Amino acid sequence: MGLRVTNTLTREKEPFETLEPGHVRMYVCGPTVYSDAHIGHAMSAIVFDMIRRYLEYLGYRVTFAMNFTDVDDKIIQRAATLGIPPNELAEQLIDAWLDETAALNIKPATIYPRATQEIPTIIEMVRGLIAKGHAYVIDGDVYYRVVSFPEYGKLSHRTLDEMLAGARVEIDPRKEHPMDFALWKAAKPGEPAWDSPWGPGRPGWHIECSAMIYRHLGEQIDIHGGGADLIFPHHENEIAQSEAFIGKKPFVRYWLHNGLLQLGGEKMSKSIGNLITIRELLERNGAGPFRLLVLSSHYRSPLTFTEEAFAAASRGFDRLRQAVRGAEIDTVPPRPEHDLAALADSTRHSFREAMDDDFNTPVALARLFELARAINRARAAGEPAAALRYAQATLLELTTVLGFRFDEGGTEQRAAEPFIELLLEVRARLRAERNWELADLIRGRLGDLGVIVEDTPSGTTWRWA
Repeated sequence: MGLRVTNTLTREKEPFETLEPGHVRMYVCGPTVYSDAHIGHAMSAIVFDMIRRYLEYLGYRVTFAMNFTDVDDKIIQRAATLGIPPNELAEQLIDAWLDETAALNIKPATIYPRATQEIPTIIEMVRGLIAKGHAYVIDGDVYYRVVSFPEYGKLSHRTLDEMLAGARVEIDPRKEHPMDFALWKAAKPGEPAWDSPWGPGRPGWHIECSAMIYRHLGEQIDIHGGGADLIFPHHENEIAQSEAFIGKKPFVRYWLHNGLLQLGGEKMSKSIGNLITIRELLERNGAGPFRLLVLSSHYRSPLTFTEEAFAAASRGFDRLRQAVRGAEIDTVPPRPEHDLAALADSTRHSFREAMDDDFNTPVALARLFELARAINRARAAGEPAAALRYAQATLLELTTVLGFRFDEGGTEQRAAEPFIELLLEVRARLRAERNWELADLIRGRLGDLGVIVEDTPSGTTWRWA
């Protein structure tokens, strides 16, 4: 039936069809770089990395843009507190983001536009909106006139009155309507500023994304993504200003939004300090387990991070790693006639069906765990190597589509794995000979070295502690 995705704009699941055959233009809102990125940011990045990877698996060429908001009130305030220039703070945090997302095995974007590098395009768009009657100038500030766009509210499915009732709107008696939003902000003393037809200033938050899309991807794109908290006002405002500028045609075909992450049942907040940074997650070797935790829930659903859930994800990740150990994705062996090979083929089919259904990763993962369980049992039972290799290659192929990487233990751990396997083979023979004392000695010494050995009804498995 082909890929179908849930479009926030229509609230319906729709067949996925690109503007240009075989090519996906995709834009995802990136971080405002004023403080360390946390696992809520990581969750969104993993979701859209998964979507991108699956589109590429289907054969699409994906042009993927993720922006950095590198000039903003929060950046200016934090830089002032630290006593450094705002651009220096932004540069430090952009470098950290790139390093941390690489460690999370998130593919680099095709384009990383920055707000400060888009000033000419932003000015072009603001001038166009003024000329068309969609914006007005007051004392060096430029505001978007929301009543000039009859479809304002179509993404969040609310009227202006409903938005006004539920919004915290900054009272400014100069504005024509309380919901009018800033396209350009007049400069204040000591703040970064650029020359414009309305005097020195800097761009508003919403216009930067519209300008980046217009400049780097064109008037229309296939996918615009971000967290559900961006639907209003950010993405609503993007629609208003972009479509007013380019004309009546929709500038985004599919709006995709991920659910939000809570920490222990509470919303994470930098203001109250209840968050886990990506750096802290990586220090726990948590990249793989966290990706599994994220993808175990549907991307549109909210996710609660607890230590118990993370521990369960760590155990699940270890089961997958155990199953693919020794597999090589670049050398898929010929398909043998064996029940395990048939299960691998069936898994690939059901994986594709699940992912085609609005990227249903929980169902896709359930099928992968079934295959992993069969592989681990087959290994313990001494099934033919050809069938085992074929099933492992299939599992590694599909887990790679979801962005899993199983070499997180570092070079030393990876180098030790063949010797651990050898010791476990010796231990298996000792157990068969009922030499329990030596078998337990091997298990105990491996435990001292951080290797957890578990004997199960389907065979022996091991993992790093």
